[in-house]
Amino acid sequence: MQWRRFFSTAGLLVGTLFFALSLTPSLIPREGMVQGVISGVSMAAGYGIGVLLVWLWRYFELPSVGAQATRVLRWLAAGVCIFLALGFLWQATHWQNSVRALMGLEEVSGVRPITIALFTALVFLLFLGLGKLFKRLFGFVSGKLAHRVPRRIAGILGLFAAFGLFWAAINDVLLTAALHRVDGIYQRLDAGIEPSMKAPTDPLKAGSSASLISWKDMGHQGRRYLALGPTAKDIAEITGSAKDPIRVYAGLNAADTPEERARLALEELKRVGGFERSVLILITPTGTGWVDPGAINSVEYLFGGDIASVAAQYSYLPSPIALMTEDAYGRESAEALFRAVYGHWSAMPRDTRPDLYLFGLSLGALNSDRSFDFYDIIDDPFHGALWTGPPFRSDTWREVTAKRDEGSPAWLPEFQGGAVVRFGNHFGGYDKGQRSWGRFRLAYLQHGSDPIVFFDPAAVWRRPAWMQQPRAQDVSPDLQWYPVVTMLQLAMDMHAGIAPMGFGHSYAPADYVRAWHRLTEVEGWDERKLKQLNEKLLKWNPK
Repeated sequence: MQWRRFFSTAGLLVGTLFFALSLTPSLIPREGMVQGVISGVSMAAGYGIGVLLVWLWRYFELPSVGAQATRVLRWLAAGVCIFLALGFLWQATHWQNSVRALMGLEEVSGVRPITIALFTALVFLLFLGLGKLFKRLFGFVSGKLAHRVPRRIAGILGLFAAFGLFWAAINDVLLTAALHRVDGIYQRLDAGIEPSMKAPTDPLKAGSSASLISWKDMGHQGRRYLALGPTAKDIAEITGSAKDPIRVYAGLNAADTPEERARLALEELKRVGGFERSVLILITPTGTGWVDPGAINSVEYLFGGDIASVAAQYSYLPSPIALMTEDAYGRESAEALFRAVYGHWSAMPRDTRPDLYLFGLSLGALNSDRSFDFYDIIDDPFHGALWTGPPFRSDTWREVTAKRDEGSPAWLPEFQGGAVVRFGNHFGGYDKGQRSWGRFRLAYLQHGSDPIVFFDPAAVWRRPAWMQQPRAQDVSPDLQWYPVVTMLQLAMDMHAGIAPMGFGHSYAPADYVRAWHRLTEVEGWDERKLKQLNEKLLKWNPK
């Protein structure tokens, strides 16, 4: 039979096992097409492992079975593959609905297995074709070298050569072309000015004709950030009296270097009276330059508009792409803005300067964390920081989570009694602490179902700590750890998973209200007013 020559029996057996396990739930609900891609990649990974195991068996010249036994094993493997595939496909819809139920989503229909199987086959065959091409390239190169060097050395050199050629083709041709295309799309989006986004006429507003930074150079996300915030009238509906909040934003095109943009942002902040407010928020945006409206609107309401905020754009690419291509650049921008703002703030008399807080979401949280050195601020620390959905690579987050107090879960850690660092989500957390929360405070806002936070490359070979009992309330009890497969599931959750507001990497205004309220301990807010504010922010629709 031809399939015996094209497919490896061991590869199909391990690949089908990986395919079946990939259908089990992960952190985020998955559509049929996305699940098919995950399953196709998982099956290809399992197939490769199966082929590798057979190769190692033969390489070490271990005993093999006879022809008759081989035929029996092939038919037995085929039966196991069919049983596994059909059995787990039958359960796939139920498993996804178990995750959707936790997040208040409607159940999906039972046609998903067909979609999953189709996309799995397409993705698997694509990777299998690439694997066959790699094998042919390896054989060709090692065969040519075998005439000049010993056979085993030729094999090693051929393997390295094949890897080098494949990497060059994928990285230097395919990825470069794709990134160039994506860069062009987002650059045009960043430059486009929506007709409804008019530059402010008030000379004391950033982006006005009197501003040091032109409306055009704010960028798409900067203009939205400046134009769509609450006014004093909006805030007064909840607080009774209010001021217009101050917002300053330096777009990527405002200056050539991060240092120049930081200086522009500082001078504009001084010009519009930002340092005369009671609170100042230093924001590090996401990769696209986006500032989550729920994050900044909530704290502006809490302080009755007596607040200023400043941000500087370092990219217009989505955070996952910016993280791969502009990691250092984002850090440089965050450092430059922090040095500029903190330098001016720390030089002011202590009794006249505003309370200073840092904020970052996702990639913004990572770069905000990296924007300062604790040793540089220890003599005169700012007041605190709120870091939301911190990526798993965040240095401080990783250290604090790893050294958490005994008995506290990895998804909501307690660290040194909560004296400096506290964690919270929509189930609480900020009030947990054996010690009082000091003057300098770090607050993390993270959902237990956020794959950006809880992705772990080491999940290839070990169970992540956050999967231990007790688990977060928004994580499916059916979620289990499987070598390799779980890591692939979490990786796809990061890039293609879509969760409703209040779950995954989507943070609700109420999450921010709770975090800011506890972090700053702003006065004048009881449970009734906080509930009223949450309802207002949930329906927020700026004109």
